[in-house]
Amino acid sequence: MDFTIRAVLPEEYEELGELTALTYLNDGLLLYGEDDSYLAVLRDTARRARESEVLVAADAEGGIIGGVTFAAGGTAWADIAVPGEAEFRMLVVAPAARGRGVGEALVHACADRARALPACARLVLSTDAKMVAAHRIYDRLGFVRTPERDWQPIPEHTLLTYALEL
Repeated sequence: MDFTIRAVLPEEYEELGELTALTYLNDGLLLYGEDDSYLAVLRDTARRARESEVLVAADAEGGIIGGVTFAAGGTAWADIAVPGEAEFRMLVVAPAARGRGVGEALVHACADRARALPACARLVLSTDAKMVAAHRIYDRLGFVRTPERDWQPIPEHTLLTYALEL
């Protein structure tokens, strides 16, 4: 592995925020494109780091090539996780780093953190139907689709859900 998974540093907040926002924009994940109000949330790494755990994948030169937000169930950044679960969100990998195992390593790190939480039974996530490459990672790592938990953050935009029993 030619990268390291670790907690984001304050001096990296802006870089990760831009990577996250651009990934969502370029991958067509925002209903309203450049005008989507969710862009501000994606860019606000400082807030996520204060209220949850934010991990990055850093290359050998220290450049940010990926990131993810991890939250315990029932906390501010958990969209679907309830107490006794954990969740990850905003998993992104820089286009130039895709295919190198960065996304999978970030998911493994989240699973490790979930297992370390007291009484945490599963790790859950929400994903867009367009994120086919990510779905392959989730399937390979043992996540199962949980269609009964699919939901709509905004009308006409359904997110698919997955869970990994720990």
